[in-house]
Amino acid sequence: MSWRPQYRSSKFRNVYGKAASREHCFDGIPITKNVHDNHFCAVNARFLAIVTESAGGGSFLVIPLEQTGRIEPNYPKVCGHQGNVLDIKWNPFIENIIASCSEDTSVRIWEIPEGGLKRNMTEAVLELYGHSRRVGLIEWHPTTNNILFSAGYDYKVLIWNLDIGEPVKMIDCHTDVILCMSFNTDGSLLATTCKDKKLRVVEPRSGRVLQEASCKNHRVNRVVFLGSTKRLLTTGVSRWNTRQIALWDQEDLSMPLIEEEIDGLSGLLFPFYDADTHMLYLAGKGDGNIRYYEIGSEKPYLSYLMEFRSPAPQKGLGVMPKHGLDVSACEVFRFYKLITLKGLIEPISMIVPRRSETYQEDIYPMTPGTEPALTPDEWLSGVNRDPILMSLKEGYKKTSKIVFKAPVREKKSVVVNGIDLLENVPPRTENELLRMFFRQQDEIRRLKEELSQKDIRIRQLQLELKNLRNSPKNN
Repeated sequence: MSWRPQYRSSKFRNVYGKAASREHCFDGIPITKNVHDNHFCAVNARFLAIVTESAGGGSFLVIPLEQTGRIEPNYPKVCGHQGNVLDIKWNPFIENIIASCSEDTSVRIWEIPEGGLKRNMTEAVLELYGHSRRVGLIEWHPTTNNILFSAGYDYKVLIWNLDIGEPVKMIDCHTDVILCMSFNTDGSLLATTCKDKKLRVVEPRSGRVLQEASCKNHRVNRVVFLGSTKRLLTTGVSRWNTRQIALWDQEDLSMPLIEEEIDGLSGLLFPFYDADTHMLYLAGKGDGNIRYYEIGSEKPYLSYLMEFRSPAPQKGLGVMPKHGLDVSACEVFRFYKLITLKGLIEPISMIVPRRSETYQEDIYPMTPGTEPALTPDEWLSGVNRDPILMSLKEGYKKTSKIVFKAPVREKKSVVVNGIDLLENVPPRTENELLRMFFRQQDEIRRLKEELSQKDIRIRQLQLELKNLRNSPKNN
């Protein structure tokens, strides 16, 4: 029997990436130089938000999507944080509500006015204090309105009910800094990766760890749920320091289903999964390319499709929600690429080449929409519900009518599960102690310089006084 190559039919095998022209990019943006492993960018159907470089606090820009081109240096910013902003995320159900977290230990909720900012915004509609260290990650619940998750450097994940403005649950199963969080389709499970080299699947309402993997051969960095397939995909580093990806069964994390090495570069690999097309995108921090694959239900599970290449390295990538895509151009995914060296945000569209200009139902199935399936009280009581789906043919221009109402509350101690979160502080890590030491050394150096300047000034005054006393006029 002669050998024949295996042919795999796929409607996405010819998907290609198309970068926007210069006039459709966002130029002149002072993108943050922070080395924290986040995207520093968030996008929805109306606004683009980018964390910027700033002195004496943290700030980010919010730009209406139609306002492309060069952004003025004095463009209004959201600048209420006292420390660097580490993560920003748009509310999936209310398009003008954005959450941010910072090194100042706070999580803040901002309401962006219609048409964008006209002046600097310093007052958040809601300030959330519960972490005792800086907050590195935030995630909105995928099906429930006003439920927000935050992960801090105090190794805790707090679940905030924004209807009352307080943390209602605490997940305290991690022994080091949490690197990534991902939800399954209905938000009943939370997957996390941690600096302690463990991958966990957690039931968020109880905080119970359902599955745990100690990744010694595959040091995990990022994790993403693959829709409703009951599988997880992680990116990380092998024992030979090569970048690799691993596919896992969410109900058995004892061994990965497959492990595949990508390359020998050092930048972090960010995974993005599109549940509608079953496509996986891999983009490396500091790379210029984006690889994409198709995920199957049978071995070999992962089929390489193609690669979008660009000479400009990316610091992070924002992803447009499905209802913001251009369906007339057969666009199935859109990235917003942060190019720090040029101060540029470049949209990249992933397009299925089709000749027909009519709506292509086979590449646009029903997709999660802008209406929440649950209220916070329902979800906290144990109810799970799949997201409310919408058709991109008719419903994708609809805007949600939900309005965010901030609760009125006094600042007080934050007690969750019988523990005061602001009092129960974990031991400091070696890096944090070194940062504190160098900060104190800088402060001592500054105080010494101030004292020496004051000593010089005192000597000058003494000399002037002596000259005045010895002058002939005084005699």
